Amino acid sequence: MGMTARMRLALVANDAAGSGVTAEQVAGRLRARGADVTAVVGVREPERAAATEPDRIVVAGGDGSVGPAAAAAGRAGIPLAVVPTGTANDFARALELPLDLAEACALAVDPGARLRALDLARAGRRPFVNAASAGLSVIAARRARRFKPSLGPLAYAVGALRAGLAAHPLECRVAVDGAEHFAGRAWQVIVAGTGAFGGGSQVDAADESDGRLDVAVLEAGRRAALVRRAWGMRRGDVTDQAGVRHARGRRIEVDGPAADEFNVDGEVVSLHPACFETGGERFRVVCP
Repeated sequence: MGMTARMRLALVANDAAGSGVTAEQVAGRLRARGADVTAVVGVREPERAAATEPDRIVVAGGDGSVGPAAAAAGRAGIPLAVVPTGTANDFARALELPLDLAEACALAVDPGARLRALDLARAGRRPFVNAASAGLSVIAARRARRFKPSLGPLAYAVGALRAGLAAHPLECRVAVDGAEHFAGRAWQVIVAGTGAFGGGSQVDAADESDGRLDVAVLEAGRRAALVRRAWGMRRGDVTDQAGVRHARGRRIEVDGPAADEFNVDGEVVSLHPACFETGGERFRVVCP
């Protein structure tokens, strides 16, 4: 009887992710599980990982690290395993992947794990998996930074609270597949893949495998109503609320005087123009 071949893994890692876990620590755990780690590269060079032709690509980092690794894995036709080492780890939470380091590494090398096919979204040319949002979420992300080391995922709730007390509505226009969906003042515009963001919030209607993006526009109104909006995103029914405009399409465009800054999978970026698409790109994720 022949020996079972060792699983070949290429690791894409972000040592700057919130948990402080290093690439070598993750690689060591994967090797201890019997894997052959063929490459260890940074999050800016996932194509190098794919070039080693591994059985799986493993990404160790926060939510912002998943999109580029997913794009490289999808192009190469190689499954992606996720070891969540960020602060919020919303992608892992949305897919019910293990958050524990040991359990995540065990799943990454499990030959019997199931594979789930998901859509890859793009904000301009930037790949993302969870959500891209303008308005309150940009301010909240900036205000959460100082609290991440001490509060972890709760830092996003603190940032959101501070943003809600001081922010002003965004004047914007939103188009879905070329047709106007909304024009006016909004507290927040969220374009969703998995729909998970902010350490536990979500756009509940989002379907990460239907080939389309969801957009939720939180219309401007009384500041006190933001509490209800925030609770709805935590509870999972925000798109059912009055004053929330929801639609679904393959191409979402957002424009306005200040609608060029977006929180894309936890990272604040400028987009000119602000265009979001699903172009048929898919990737497969290793799941329990």
